[in-house]
This record gives sequence, C-alpha cells and structure tokens, in this order.
Amino acid sequence: MAKIIILIGGHICTAPRPQKEAETLANAGHDVTVHGFWFNPALVERDQLLITNKKWRFAPIIDFQPTRKFHNWAIRFQGRIAKEKYLRFGMFSPDLLGYGTKAMLKAARKANADLTIIHSEGGLWVGNQLLNKGFRVGVDFEDWFSEDLLPEARATRPIAQLKLLESRLAKECRYCLTTSHALAAALAKAYQVREPTVIYNAFPWSERSQIDHQKRDRQNLNLPSLHWFSQTIGPGRGLEILFQSLPNINIPLEIHLRGNYPESSRQWLEPLIPDKWRDRLFIHPTVPNTELLSRIAEHDIGLALEYNHIPSRNLTVTNKLFQYLQAGLAVIATDTAGQREILSKYPGIGHLIPSNNPIALAQAINELLCNPDKLNTAKAVSLQAFQKQFCWERQVDRFNKLIVKVV
Repeated sequence: MAKIIILIGGHICTAPRPQKEAETLANAGHDVTVHGFWFNPALVERDQLLITNKKWRFAPIIDFQPTRKFHNWAIRFQGRIAKEKYLRFGMFSPDLLGYGTKAMLKAARKANADLTIIHSEGGLWVGNQLLNKGFRVGVDFEDWFSEDLLPEARATRPIAQLKLLESRLAKECRYCLTTSHALAAALAKAYQVREPTVIYNAFPWSERSQIDHQKRDRQNLNLPSLHWFSQTIGPGRGLEILFQSLPNINIPLEIHLRGNYPESSRQWLEPLIPDKWRDRLFIHPTVPNTELLSRIAEHDIGLALEYNHIPSRNLTVTNKLFQYLQAGLAVIATDTAGQREILSKYPGIGHLIPSNNPIALAQAINELLCNPDKLNTAKAVSLQAFQKQFCWERQVDRFNKLIVKVV
C-alpha cells in the first residue's frame, strides 16, 4: 500500500476527475488524501457530504471562507502584489498561479507521500519544487494551462513560465495522464515527450441507478428540452452561438442552463436573449454531485459548444459531453479535436457542427426535433456508447496498470 496525495486548487465537489482518481486508488488499497482549498460555505457543505463514508480523505490546505476576513485579505494581497510585479517588471512568483500555492507545497512536503499527483495550475510549480527534492510526482494534464483561456485573459499570464513547468513534468513524471488522444499527441509534440496516458473524463455506469426520474427543471413537458451546463455561466463557453441560433429554430422548445450565475454574467447574458424566447429559457443553480445526473437526464439534447480557437478547449473532452452520454441525451457538439474524437467513433449520438456557427447549430436542433425517431435513436446510441466504451468502469484497468508501474 502506498501513501498518495492529490493536489487540487479548490473544492473537491467541483473536481470530479480527482474524485474518481481518489476512489480508484483507495479501492486498490492505497492510503489517499486529496488536498485542496475551501472558499464557499455552500460548497464546503457539499464537500463534507461527498466525503462521508469514503475510503479516502479530503483535507483543505487553507480555509478561505468569508468568516476568515483578515487571513483572506493577506493571502489575496500577496496575489495582487505578485501580479503587479509581473506586469511591471516581468518578475515571476508562484502566487501568480493561484491562492495558497506556497501553502500547497508546504502541505505536500509535510505529507511526504510515496506519490504526489497534481491537477491545478499552482500544482505545476509545486510539482517542480518536489522534483527538486527527490519526491515522486505524477501529473494529470486535465487542462493545458499554458494554452488555455481567451486572448484577453492570457495577456497577464506567465505563459513562458507555465510552459517550462509543464515541460519538465511531462518529461520527468512517470505518472502522466491527460483527457484525450488529441491532447496527448499535442503535449507530446510540444514538449518532445512520450504521449501521456489517456483517461477520459468519464463517469461510472453504476451511477445511473441513482437517477430519481423527477422533473424538477422542466416547465412544460410537452416541449422538448435543451440542456447546457458549466461551473459558471458566462462568455467564451458557446452560449453566444446558442442565442444567435434561436431565430432560426422553428420548433418550440425549452432551454435550460445550469451553473453559477453572478451579476456580471447576468448583465452579459440578458441582452443576448431574443424577447420571444425569454419565457422558455431557464437558469438553474449548480446542484450537488449526487443530483446532477438526475437533472441532466430530464432533458432531450445536451449542448457541448466549445470553441476550437483555444488549444486547451479544442483538444480536451469536457466533463459535460460524457455526462450527457451517461444521462442518455442526444448530443450536439462543436467540431473541436477532442469532441470529434468521440463523435467519430459514435456518430449516431447526435451532430458534430462547425464551431462558432449559429446556423449549423439551429439546423442540427431542427433536424433532431423534427424527427422524433431520430432523436430517440440518438439517445439510445448515447447510452450504448457510454456503457460499451466511455464509462469509468472501462477506464479503470488502464489507470490501475499505470499505478502499478509507479508505486
């Protein structure tokens, strides 16, 4: 049995991939602790519920909840100073990579684990520091941090430093995972390394037994329903294209969006909604992990409208696509390299459309909804594809074989 720690940048309830990693490692007999951070009291409650009766543990490194105002101010002030030094003088600091990065390193050193697995952007720096001290480190390129985000956000990011951190980890970590064959090939080419092991962002087939078969989202069960979700509702996630497509959709339907919806997002989104659609568009808050599959399964079509001009978004396969398959929804996905990897194997699950093309999106929606038999067939193929190839139970053997080689 090995002592293993997993480092993430936030709440465990918002990190499904590390959850499955921890569960699989613990089931294999390892002593597993996930270290992250607490920010939101509501998410703290979900974290505590999630880890009840688990074989593995979650331990927050720092509690950033609002009640700790002075402590939070000091940490955030360090981050602002680091950003100002970088913008003015080009000085790199690990504080640029997230709150509590230095504390994450301290926790990892104290744990003195047989294997430390990193997921977060701050973890890239931590992993490099641990390698310097002779620790055994694993990396999961769940995101390609140096190739992520919109251009306006990248302008203030230490891209060169991120590439150096990623490159070393890709070269020296025997435990190296990522989320798609497209991303694995791109990382191998960029850093001249062997391709990372691909473990899809899949979910257990067994979770389908927990579907409650209730209709809590939908308002009119006589109308078909589209579903889209993300951690946050906001720009850069394909919703712009959805709203531009609405005038060309000729079948009445409901649209359901789920995610955190701050005031800034409301101000951005409200002007985009055509007036005649306002009474058929519904926005829902996030729900606990145990309820999410039930809420997705209420709907008919899942939308995965990622952009292909951001390399990280283009190459990965996001959680939402696999959760649509798990729920048995037809899928309309943009033609990113990662999503093409999935739909090329099972084209019957729905439609692959050009990115940033509202006309193509409207046509795909119309085609599925005008033909109920085709819609029902797509739903059935989604479930078949998930069970046959993409569920977590199909990923576990490959994952366990890698672990045996490392610890």
